[in-house]
Amino acid sequence: MGLWGKRDDTVVHEERPFNAEPVPDALDRHDVTPVDTFFSRNHADIQQLDPDAFRLDVDGLVERPLRLSLAGLRERFAVRTVVATLQCAGNRRAELAAARDIPGQVPWGPCAVSTAEWTGAALADVLAAAGLRPEAGHVAFLGAEAFGGSIPVAKATAREVLLAWGMNGAPLPPVHGGPLRVVVPGYIGARSVKWLRRVTAQERPSDNRFQARDYRLLPADADPAEAAQGHGLSLGVAALNAAVLCPQEGRTLPAGPVRVSGYAAAGDGRAVARVDVSVDGGRHWRQADLGEPAGPWAWRRWRLTVRLPPGTAEITARAWDDSAAVQPERVEHVWNPSGYMNTAWSTVRVTCVENGDGRSCGG
Repeated sequence: MGLWGKRDDTVVHEERPFNAEPVPDALDRHDVTPVDTFFSRNHADIQQLDPDAFRLDVDGLVERPLRLSLAGLRERFAVRTVVATLQCAGNRRAELAAARDIPGQVPWGPCAVSTAEWTGAALADVLAAAGLRPEAGHVAFLGAEAFGGSIPVAKATAREVLLAWGMNGAPLPPVHGGPLRVVVPGYIGARSVKWLRRVTAQERPSDNRFQARDYRLLPADADPAEAAQGHGLSLGVAALNAAVLCPQEGRTLPAGPVRVSGYAAAGDGRAVARVDVSVDGGRHWRQADLGEPAGPWAWRRWRLTVRLPPGTAEITARAWDDSAAVQPERVEHVWNPSGYMNTAWSTVRVTCVENGDGRSCGG
């Protein structure tokens, strides 16, 4: 077992703060990602908090500010479970960096995304108990390591948003924000604040640096070091995305039938409608088989068997959602200086050989 209970083959980009993603083969195995496989994105050291001493403050534009222990939260509010996919805004950044350098950022591959069964109380119930005032437009979150952000009230009062204390049927581990975190399905992972200590109803979006300055989509010609606070587009709703997980980039495979598989995920209020696969540079496409969704807020896993001749081959996947939106073609079309929201077509390059003993996954 590796750092923080992760698999030994986990790709650790940084130990402090701990930033790690599973290898594609491991992520491709499960509809609901095991805790030892789930990616981990952090901006500070993992917080080790005493669940018995934990307190959550609910304040701001509410009639009745609350201070809740973990036990009080569990006893006072109905327990809800939601299967939801979380995706880092920097997922697939390495592909953008291959097109043009992105210094100072974690070089995420295609696996900074995972799906879990989250258990907790609906944020809407907690806000109702506190008496959310009508002038509140946003609900802000603050974690124990000073990481914060906010979501609009309309999302905060939706039933899928949780104050979660459980993950995959077990207590939420510290590496994933235990004893309590927010889970905001359909939004970038940065809005699902870990080690939650404060929920604040307010008129405007959070001015926490991780929302007001860091998690923003800047124009391609901008310099992040010189960009003013509030410059660029604030990232919130997750974008439509899909990636090929199997086979992996650079593999040598036996020519002939090759199993291709991966994931697709849509943003808030959208559903994955179709995944197409091409092996000839996008001239011809075949529809992949979509797996059954684990829930309305979960990814769709997909698979297709293609036939590849000897030689080099490119396997490309693109997703469509139910609004008929499709992923853009090239990483150059979505490149930005912080490397966020790479939603371009996903392509892996492999070599096929006659009578080869390679495997499409693993190995």
